[in-house]
Amino acid sequence: MKHYTIFNITYRITYALFYAISLLPWKVLYLISDMVRPIVQRYYRRDIVRQQLRESFPDKSIAELTEIERLFYRHLCDIFVEVIKQCSMSRSDMMQHLTFSGHEEMMADSNAHDPVVLVMLGHMANWEWVASLQYWLPKVHCTQVYHPLYNDVFDRLFIRLREEYGGETIKMKQAVRRLLTLHRQGRVSVCGMIADQQPKWEAIHHFGPMLGHDTAVFVGTEQIAKKLNAKVYYASMTQSKRGYYHCTFTPISLNPTAEPDFDITDRYLRLLEADITDSPELWLWTHKRWSRTPEQWEERKKAQH
Repeated sequence: MKHYTIFNITYRITYALFYAISLLPWKVLYLISDMVRPIVQRYYRRDIVRQQLRESFPDKSIAELTEIERLFYRHLCDIFVEVIKQCSMSRSDMMQHLTFSGHEEMMADSNAHDPVVLVMLGHMANWEWVASLQYWLPKVHCTQVYHPLYNDVFDRLFIRLREEYGGETIKMKQAVRRLLTLHRQGRVSVCGMIADQQPKWEAIHHFGPMLGHDTAVFVGTEQIAKKLNAKVYYASMTQSKRGYYHCTFTPISLNPTAEPDFDITDRYLRLLEADITDSPELWLWTHKRWSRTPEQWEERKKAQH
């Protein structure tokens, strides 16, 4: 009981602080972002970012890589203040700052017989705001799969922010069961799945090519799509100017049960790679993305047998 009380107090104080900061004008928030950017760049995973940029873009000069690094950390700090600003953003504000296209076509032929659509996206631009798709599809049940954060206070805070728009967040371990339930109910739904994190060893089933690396990738979206015969789309995120983004939905597979294994996942990687190549500063480079190799994976499988 004592722990629960401390948790609630800490959560309420944290949310109140975020909300108070969110009332600041955009110009002030971005000034704060600019001020903290050099500190974050110096102390937060700089070696990982530099290594991954070098390996992913071997043809770029040191000057080009240095500029991408600077722009990336600027964008990373922007994401933080934009998430805070989200606490007090109105519906009309959000619909101005993130617009969508292809969403109506994506859901056009969904019905009780074929109700669930899966959307694959990456940590591009402001991925946290994609949950506002519910504003654009008010008659559709919008959901998103998420990994619980290690900090319980921030986990609850981010769930609250993601569900502000009226959608539903689903824990990764519960995703299959929940989507099967929605499918059985014939409830027209769209589910967003961020699939560009590095899986744990036990969750690796496939490596695909991306940015010059053999890349371990989650195949859960593809597996669920085949189980439900759910259409799979890709969400491409771009930025027009600071704080303004656009998300375009394009099909990856409209008939997943007919696809060879891992084709859907590899197409996703190619689409994500193209977006990263076009705007490398908008991807989350602080993830340690390529520390697991196919050779290590094979050795671990042999050791288990």
